[in-house]
Amino acid sequence: MTAKKHVAKSGKQQNRSARSQMVHGQPITAAWNFSRHLIPPITSNTTYRLDSLDRGARGFMQFGSDESKNKEQILIYDRLDEPNTLLLEEQLSLLEGSEAAVTFGSGMGAISATLLSVLKSGQKIVAHRNLYGCTYSLLTDWLPRFGIESNFVDVTCKEHRQLLNDKTVRVLYFECVSNPSLDLADLPAIMKDVRQINKGRSESDRIIVIVDNTFATPWALRPLEWGIDIVVHSLTKNIGGFGVEMGGAAMCAKKFERSLKLARKDFGAILNPKSAWHVTVHGIPTLAVRFERQQRNAMAVARFLEKHPKVERVLYPGLKSHPQYALARKMLRTPEGEFAPGTMISFVLKGDMGRCRKFVDHVAKNSYSITLAVSLGLTKTLIEVPGYMTHSAIPKDKLAGSGIDPRMIRLSLGIEDERDLIADLDAAFRSL
Repeated sequence: MTAKKHVAKSGKQQNRSARSQMVHGQPITAAWNFSRHLIPPITSNTTYRLDSLDRGARGFMQFGSDESKNKEQILIYDRLDEPNTLLLEEQLSLLEGSEAAVTFGSGMGAISATLLSVLKSGQKIVAHRNLYGCTYSLLTDWLPRFGIESNFVDVTCKEHRQLLNDKTVRVLYFECVSNPSLDLADLPAIMKDVRQINKGRSESDRIIVIVDNTFATPWALRPLEWGIDIVVHSLTKNIGGFGVEMGGAAMCAKKFERSLKLARKDFGAILNPKSAWHVTVHGIPTLAVRFERQQRNAMAVARFLEKHPKVERVLYPGLKSHPQYALARKMLRTPEGEFAPGTMISFVLKGDMGRCRKFVDHVAKNSYSITLAVSLGLTKTLIEVPGYMTHSAIPKDKLAGSGIDPRMIRLSLGIEDERDLIADLDAAFRSL
């Protein structure tokens, strides 16, 4: 295919559906020449040939700057940029609707670099009380060493409003759908508050809103459409989808791209080219298909759990019993406008922790279709107890204040037959 044909095809892409864009991506790109390849090959170069000293100098000058826009891509060293990650970043920008995307070696790499790229000593973070355990550890154990403090509030109850008036607050951080309590952040209401406060602040002091959208994925929610500044993802989860590669990403306006790329370069939190290739070729093109199947299973299992006499409560945004069901119907929508409550369920059994442990251990030892393992968003259904596993960094005396019941069980639904999933759960219930 000639370059002219690429350009012609590019002019029509805005009329294409999000499903097709996930499969085909950008029809013309500076990251790779598609005149021969249907599928981009994996590249594995740590350094790149430069045909002149001037070209090398221009490459370093262009890196992470607006000078690189509409110019020939000059590759220098893998830790700066390389073809597979550039392709993935283009695809992620298309998926999220962002001006820029920067990939990282893990979701925590993306979160850490993003926060440190916009914060300085003496500034503060206001965060939702319910966060992934490693994020909580970053905010409470590591950032205070650099003079960056965090306050935890319930953003669903608008507790953040008063704290944001503190002029030392630089970042408001939360998960769009929280892990593991499945709290939903009211993005339009929150951004209304932030815009009002930012009216009286200079650009260097304005509040930057950073969200983790891993649970919802861009298929169910695109926070930038609601005015969010930076969206982070763990590519290891739903977007990667198969549990074989680790990665992270931050999607944002162009003005944040340079500092994010410089942070990635200096911190060394780079994404392996092989991982970038897998997410581009396997993960993103299958995201909608996988997500919809997993979501169908989640709805069937959530309804089963809600009716079970041994279950105290079920949290799933697709159930009318979810305390924020109306908000979920408003915000969790596919690019096609369909309700997309997601692939995650949290539930609590009646009884004490011993009962919870017996149930989960039975699943671990006897279930065929459900696996006791951390992570989420994979083709296989996973079960875990966050208070004892993924969120163990949160002190036990603070779990309740974080909105996490120690007995809470988290399910990440895969693409199995829903009847097998329910049968395995039913067997575990009968063991109690």
